[in-house]
Order: sequence, then C-alpha cells, then structure tokens
Amino acid sequence: MNYKILIVDDSPLLRATARRAVLQAGVPAANLREAQNGREALDRLKEEKADVVLLDINMPVMDGFQFVEHKAQDPSLADVKVALVTTEGNKKRLERMTELGVEHYLRKPFEPEELRALVGELFAAGK
Repeated sequence: MNYKILIVDDSPLLRATARRAVLQAGVPAANLREAQNGREALDRLKEEKADVVLLDINMPVMDGFQFVEHKAQDPSLADVKVALVTTEGNKKRLERMTELGVEHYLRKPFEPEELRALVGELFAAGK
C-alpha cells in the first residue's frame, strides 16, 4: 500500500499502537506521520499531504472538531479522508463530525485488527 497516513492523537501510546496496526496493514513506515493535536496535524499536512488522517477528537491545543472545520475550509485538503479513532461516544458530537464529512469511526480502545480493517476499508474504497 503506497498511501500516506497521518496519525493524530495526544497520547504517545495510542499513536504507537495505531502506528503498529497501520504498519501491519501493509503501509510502509516511510508513509506514516504523526501529530499530537489538530494544529500540528494541519502543519504536517502543509508540509506533506496525506491520503488519510486517523484523528482523535479530544486533544489539547486544537481538538478534532476544530481540525475538521479548518480542513473543510482548505480546498487543497478536500481529498484527504478523515477517520475518527476516539473515545468520544456522544452521538450528537459524532453526528456533527459526519455532517463535516467524516465517514469512518473506530472507538477506543480498539484491537489492532480493527484498525487494520479500517485502513483496508478506506483504501479499498478508492483511497
């Protein structure tokens, strides 16, 4: 898989867990980037665009909602897919993310197999 993935989570442990699962899904290590919050993620995307962002919602500095809102305002990021990987369970907040264009969701804690399946599903769907 020659796709570029950006993992965005304020927890180093969860970023490492996601990284391992994505590597096991066949994405080369050179195609993985990480960010600790939404602001850092936007900066990373300006440096090098990703195909998919695996995004936590609850983070300091800039949370997942703010990230998605900023992304939606930037036409150069329109084709970057976002998948939530979060502990967020509030249905209204998750519905808001769907309204903002986020179509995929994985609840933490997750099994590595679940994340690998999500990555596979994203790429099988055309990206």
